Amino acid sequence: MTLQQYDFIIVGGGSAGCALAARLSADPAHRVLVLEAGRPDYPWDVFIHMPAALTFPIGSRFYDWKYESEPEPFMNGRKIYHARGKVLGGSSSINGMIFQRGNPLDYERWAADPGMKDWDYAHCLPYFKRMENCLADREGTFRGDQGPLVLERGPVTNPLFAAFFEAVQQAGYPLTDDVNGYRQEGFAAFDRNLHRGRRLSAARAYLHPVKDRPNLAVRTRALVSRVLFEGRRAVGVEYSQGGTTHRVSGGRVILSGGAINSPQLLQLSGVGNAAELGALGIRTVQHLPGVGENLQDHLEVYVQHACRQPVSMQPAMKMWRRPLIGAQWLFLRKGPGATNHFEGGGFVRSNEEVAYPNLMFHFLPLAVRYDGSAPAGGHGYQVHIGPMYSDARGSVKIRSRDPREHPALRFNYLSTDQDRREWVEAIRVTRKILGQDAFAGFSDGEISPGPGVETDEQILEWVAKDGETALHPSCTARMGTDEMSVLDPTTMAVHGLEGLHVVDASAMPYVTNGNIYAPVMMLAEKAADLLLGNTPPEPDTAEFYRHHQV
Repeated sequence: MTLQQYDFIIVGGGSAGCALAARLSADPAHRVLVLEAGRPDYPWDVFIHMPAALTFPIGSRFYDWKYESEPEPFMNGRKIYHARGKVLGGSSSINGMIFQRGNPLDYERWAADPGMKDWDYAHCLPYFKRMENCLADREGTFRGDQGPLVLERGPVTNPLFAAFFEAVQQAGYPLTDDVNGYRQEGFAAFDRNLHRGRRLSAARAYLHPVKDRPNLAVRTRALVSRVLFEGRRAVGVEYSQGGTTHRVSGGRVILSGGAINSPQLLQLSGVGNAAELGALGIRTVQHLPGVGENLQDHLEVYVQHACRQPVSMQPAMKMWRRPLIGAQWLFLRKGPGATNHFEGGGFVRSNEEVAYPNLMFHFLPLAVRYDGSAPAGGHGYQVHIGPMYSDARGSVKIRSRDPREHPALRFNYLSTDQDRREWVEAIRVTRKILGQDAFAGFSDGEISPGPGVETDEQILEWVAKDGETALHPSCTARMGTDEMSVLDPTTMAVHGLEGLHVVDASAMPYVTNGNIYAPVMMLAEKAADLLLGNTPPEPDTAEFYRHHQV
């Protein structure tokens, strides 16, 4: 067992952890250690660097922690599979590379909670701009052009995208210039975390450019088992690597393991619901009943159509084409391997009661599932759809004192009236769009759910049978000031303890209406200033679009 001293110990080399490591180690006086339980993101690893290879790491024990939920009571007792990145860069190394900030009103909602006033959009916008290098908008009011996250806009050149954007307008929905700019509501090409035909993970954007700093150490395959305390102060962590147990001490410990691992480690370390910890023989360091509660996520389905014209990406799925596609990508960074396929989509309101979009659409010029399986019949296209603001809440709870045992995940999908109502609305809006004349020359009929699914009850039965996670777990160690909150919004410190912080998706009070990578990176950028005591940038009060109900 070894003992070393650092100023900051970051537990988790995923999205937030990589950003924190770069920002906190910028001052050579700060010794920073990153402990990542997964493998390195080797530069030769085609599965995590080729954008179109995104389906391969999911389900692989080499890249994916392979979580699954408890039987979901409102989804026929199904266990819902949850992929989480088991590699440096975390889930940013295996995700769909879609960059969505969320709606500005998401952050107004955050700021409405007591103590959260500095998390409104005006305070968050400068951090979004700081982290971005948006190639499609070099002079825009809302976008950044100097940050480490290079963002390329989807080319949307496949003719099916043109049909989709025409169809949404025929259905009465607008186009917008930039869903991450002034107006999110509407449809547009999407920003993507890839550059020059290669995935740009958080590790590639933030960590690798600074990995040679003498005050920064990164250790992979290092599984942290508990936080070490002296009284109520966190003083270090214990971890295993290569069969050896190590202890490192630090001025501050920052958990950045994500919405599953961070509450798990808090509970293993004695921070959580005292009764539940005691039942497992864990001594309570701090009773915080909110740890592991408030779990939120996005459930989604694919509405798929067969395509009568041979214009989809389906030929690229054939096994015999893979060597050519791989060579084209490897040597030229071009071709079908150089896209994540999720090049466009949009946001709409499914009813007039919501103030801002509650549905997100991703359009794909291909009919395929996340695991790479495709329906019979060849060419097709699909829309990924799901409600963004389900009021269902779940939990993350450890089962034992073994850090290697996955915690129990309960999401409670489809458990509320609002959730079920918005799911019916989501499918009806999707069918309205895909049924427009713009698709008349392409559609050869709906494959999934199919014409046999029409009533509200049939739609909900299909969602329960077919729904998958969009992989946005969040909010399990939320910021706030009430008795169920876990973190101080002004410091990201765990309530009642010193020297212990959480910076990742678990800190969110509410999930945002889109993919959560961009909000996590913004949160990490803002947290770095809080941890360093830096003067924050001035709030950016740029006006953004608000829908005014009649």
